[in-house]
Amino acid sequence: MPVISIIGVGYVGLVYGAAFADLGNTVYGVDIDVPKIEQLQRGIVPIYEPGLDELVKRNREAGRLRFTTDYAEAVPQSEFVFICVGTPSTFDGDADMRAVRAAAETIGRYLCGHTIVVNKSTMPIGSGDLVTQLIEQTKPPDATFSVVSNPEFLREGSAVHDVFHPSRIVLGADDRSAAERVAELYRVLNAPVLITDRRSAEMIKYASNAILATRISFINEIAQICDQLGADVKVVAQGMGFDPRIGPHFLEAGIGFGGSCFPKDVRALAYMAEEAGCHPQLLHTVLEINLDQRRRFVRTLQDVLGDLQGRPVALWGLSFKQDTDDIRESPAIDVLRMLLQRGAQVKAYDPVAIPRAAAVVPQAQYVGDPYAAVEGTDALLVATPWNEFKQADLARVKSLMRTPVLLDGRNLYEPTEMRALGFVYRGVGRGI
Repeated sequence: MPVISIIGVGYVGLVYGAAFADLGNTVYGVDIDVPKIEQLQRGIVPIYEPGLDELVKRNREAGRLRFTTDYAEAVPQSEFVFICVGTPSTFDGDADMRAVRAAAETIGRYLCGHTIVVNKSTMPIGSGDLVTQLIEQTKPPDATFSVVSNPEFLREGSAVHDVFHPSRIVLGADDRSAAERVAELYRVLNAPVLITDRRSAEMIKYASNAILATRISFINEIAQICDQLGADVKVVAQGMGFDPRIGPHFLEAGIGFGGSCFPKDVRALAYMAEEAGCHPQLLHTVLEINLDQRRRFVRTLQDVLGDLQGRPVALWGLSFKQDTDDIRESPAIDVLRMLLQRGAQVKAYDPVAIPRAAAVVPQAQYVGDPYAAVEGTDALLVATPWNEFKQADLARVKSLMRTPVLLDGRNLYEPTEMRALGFVYRGVGRGI
């Protein structure tokens, strides 16, 4: 079985590294974050992802998965080196490629024999050429390599499932034999494989995320109209979803998308389009609607309660979606900040994301129980669709609140049921 190096052991790199090890490969997880590597070497997984702890533990104990900060320990003996470092947004919306550049240059220095370098990070169109140039500048004269683009399509919260049940494997390469070697790593998963050029593979990732984000913003704009005209967006989306040309996915109205992918990838695609002389009006509108949803959510609370200064408010949910502790670009965190800026006294609860949220918004009060969060409050805002919130005892919630106002930012509850319990209820697009 081949030896694989994974450069960058964040959400993507750690899941793929553990999965490749589980398929029988020897895998080195390489990262310059010393505390993170020390945690992993002790068996502590630094992120929350269902099933990941067990996957990492099983393969560490089997000796197939190892962690190091030293490229020299891993890269020379690896047939495949996957670049899985972050590419966050810059101030102007471009993808920050500093980590990719550093990784490529360092990989080059330690190449030995022939190596296939795989761009797994989401990188701007043309990054395969950039990585090739950077490695070429630093590699030993006798080392050879190929660069393959292999975008990831994992969903946080179900990443372990997704890595073993991929919808497709996209591979972009100038060297088809290199792409076919990478395809062999995935062969046991029985997924459709598309081999194309590098730039098309890179664009597939951006276009995929952009269309999903567009669907979310579209249904949120429809929700705004439903609120004004008295229609129910959940019923509207259901009726739309029965059409096979449309389908039901990503048509859930709420307070918008977040996370490490959709916002930055739509921004990056818009930036690339503008740099190429195009006019990406739709992409800009998708982002504007997304930001406006969380502002409208807080304005709705102000419409119901009036001035928020000194008002006790509960917030359920901090992560950007359920089943993850990731708060990057989380709508819930934006809502939390807006509430605090308006003088509200916020008690916040999330099943796993409190430590990360407290590190970036220390002004809120964080509690370890959803019912403790609502006690004595004038409103409850639901910002993340955790199953725990869907199954909560809402009669108990109402009994604990000072004023029974419920703002359902994820449309978890039925308006008629909530009003029958005595709540002043507001959903998103449920027809006021």
